[in-house]
Amino acid sequence: MKHSFIETTPESHFPIQNLPYGIFQKKGQSPRAGTAIGDYVLDLSVIDEVGLLSGTGAEEKKVFSSSSLNQFMSLGRPVWTAVRNKLQYLLDSKTPDLRDNEELRLKAFHPLTDVEMLLPADIGDYTDFYASREHATNVGTIFRGKDNALMSNWTHLPIGYHGRASSIVPSGTHVRRPSGQRKPTGADYPVFGPSIQLDFELEMGWFIGTGNPLGEPIPVNQAENHVFGLVLVNDWSARDIQAWEYQPLGPFLSKSFATSISPWVVPLEALEPFRTAGPQQDPEPFPYLQQTKDGAFNINLEVHLAPENTEQATRITNTNFSYMYWSIAQQVAHHTITGCNIRPGDMHGSGTISGPSREERGSLLELSWRGTEPLQLNDGGERSWIEDGDKLTISGWCQGDGYRIGFGQVSGQVLPALSEAQILGNQKMKI
Repeated sequence: MKHSFIETTPESHFPIQNLPYGIFQKKGQSPRAGTAIGDYVLDLSVIDEVGLLSGTGAEEKKVFSSSSLNQFMSLGRPVWTAVRNKLQYLLDSKTPDLRDNEELRLKAFHPLTDVEMLLPADIGDYTDFYASREHATNVGTIFRGKDNALMSNWTHLPIGYHGRASSIVPSGTHVRRPSGQRKPTGADYPVFGPSIQLDFELEMGWFIGTGNPLGEPIPVNQAENHVFGLVLVNDWSARDIQAWEYQPLGPFLSKSFATSISPWVVPLEALEPFRTAGPQQDPEPFPYLQQTKDGAFNINLEVHLAPENTEQATRITNTNFSYMYWSIAQQVAHHTITGCNIRPGDMHGSGTISGPSREERGSLLELSWRGTEPLQLNDGGERSWIEDGDKLTISGWCQGDGYRIGFGQVSGQVLPALSEAQILGNQKMKI
């Protein structure tokens, strides 16, 4: 097994086998690209400037001095592979280039605690899917009953909708409770006010690297070549706003107020040892969705909830990405089957990830069964929905033999909704 001269523990999310990419900023410096190794970020622009990335195909473009990964993403898998191989060589415990150059090391490595992590890409488009059978079945059962849980189209195609890219935020960003229209049970008319059924959605997301020309679909068995890497996603949801607005066109304001993502993009190549078979698909998909190799990945996922003014967090979800019915490749192939073009930096969300047992459900809507079965917290409290001040943290990792391929975490704390006076005041200011 490879080891880096940068010390890592078996529990570290960022060993030499991982090397995720992100955009970081150190005080007094401009944003630039880095890779995480142990408790440090390696400034890729520094080692690129001194020629250590020569021969990869990325050095001519100076892509690592950019404030986003978009240009690097656009270079394609051969360049991504070359850069990854070079980084693993440079960080290897047996390679002296960085290890023995103290002056260069001081310029190139920064403790993760000393930098601010930013969004990894300029996200042009965001598509959110609905690809977990367990989640779709739970939600359908809650709203339509067990006999009509899955809609007739669900097992034939990956359901998705166009999300809002402008409100995707990096981990640590506070999330304001949204206000909107909701229709109380038994009422004849809707009311306006803060959402009282605020929820999280445990998802994975992936960034598109190379895109496709308009009018040219991406074949399912080539789809992964267009995927740069994966992140953790919390697609915050206002369930009461959603219930009133979603007919007939689907989610809108109930999901557009915030989507939180982890800052480190884990390359698909780092996940290759953890590839596994997904659920059996019945009926057999159409030929354009038939993947010839295993399309799922064994990624452990956890969600912790910590009430305000306490460090006592409760693990409320423990599930796995491999439960997803529709694979990444199938979702990309379906997205483009009409000829829709996807572009570098676009993000796709998997949709809520749930497993077969209660503790594997990926949202409070399911965990509390729409508020009828509140969750018990470690501090003695309970939750049916997220309350003001609550902090939600999602973490994820693949477990190898003596190492982990981790995603770090994505967290967000909920702030109270704006008052009606503040909302009306904001409207007047804009006028």
